[in-house]
Amino acid sequence: MSQTPIQTKIDFDKPGIQWSTLNIPFSYNLSGWSQLQIPISTIGHGEGPTVLLMAGNHGDEYPGQIAIMKLMQSLKIEQISGRIIFIPAINIPAAKAATRLSPIDGKNLNRCFPGDADGTVSEIMAHYLTHEIFPLVDVVIDLHTGGRGVYFYPCAHMHLVENLEQRRRMALATEAYNTDFAFLYADIAGKGLLPVEAENMGKTVVTTEMGGGEVTTAPVHQVSQAGLRNVLVHLKVLQGEEKNRTDLGLPPTRWVQALNAEDYIFAPESGLFESFVDVGSEVSEGQPLGALYFLERPDRKPSIIEANSNGIAIAHRGPTLTSQGDIVFCLAHDVEEQVLKTFQ
Repeated sequence: MSQTPIQTKIDFDKPGIQWSTLNIPFSYNLSGWSQLQIPISTIGHGEGPTVLLMAGNHGDEYPGQIAIMKLMQSLKIEQISGRIIFIPAINIPAAKAATRLSPIDGKNLNRCFPGDADGTVSEIMAHYLTHEIFPLVDVVIDLHTGGRGVYFYPCAHMHLVENLEQRRRMALATEAYNTDFAFLYADIAGKGLLPVEAENMGKTVVTTEMGGGEVTTAPVHQVSQAGLRNVLVHLKVLQGEEKNRTDLGLPPTRWVQALNAEDYIFAPESGLFESFVDVGSEVSEGQPLGALYFLERPDRKPSIIEANSNGIAIAHRGPTLTSQGDIVFCLAHDVEEQVLKTFQ
């Protein structure tokens, strides 16, 4: 018997189209009996894989939320072979507040896995995904941006999992997003990540970093939406013709990685950050990447941030106002040929 307090009217074994909510009981000052209601939908038809599609793990990351809402409204049941579970804003309190952390419990949902059925709202949701949803699915697609804190060159990304067959599935699905870069990343900010929990269960996991900041440009929305559809076609859950970058008149996806602590450069002190290079740029060891200026000491020369290696600036600080310890640059490097061979 399930331990989760979450209730929903969705029958995950039922074919057809269903719309409902995931209802988490909680209390606040104006209501002792309340529910946090998170919209969810399923569409199931015929034989095929089950894909979990979600965004808003961090509330201030919006392109994926829009992409999922547009997709779920546009699909017809006869286009589906298998089942798709849509959760466009898994952390809806944070999405409504434009925050990374949930305003209800102050937690980062993406550090709460495997969760706790008796914990806070974020921990309950993590537990529900881990124990109720992940076991039902073959593929987990978790759409992100850098939020307000970091701006990424728009890319699909993944962990370099040890199981080679799982790695191959993930790499092919990541490439199907048709982004200029595909990015292998390391976890530098703690444990309890949603993708890791799904990977440990053997799932094919695809994630993205589609820019960041308050402004999302039309090209970023376009690649987010077109890439998502193409991945679903690749997975054979959505009818259509899969497109690769050659079909689109583009060069092959470039695989890059930031797997070492040295690839992540943090602000040594607080100040106003100026970036000297755009994301996607090639940089050289020792090259000035940016500078920190000091509001209270306008007479003081800025502190220069230099590249500690050759590489590609895959991401940099988003807001100008920067605190000591904030990440200011992530430098990525080309993936070795022997690793690329395991993707094929």
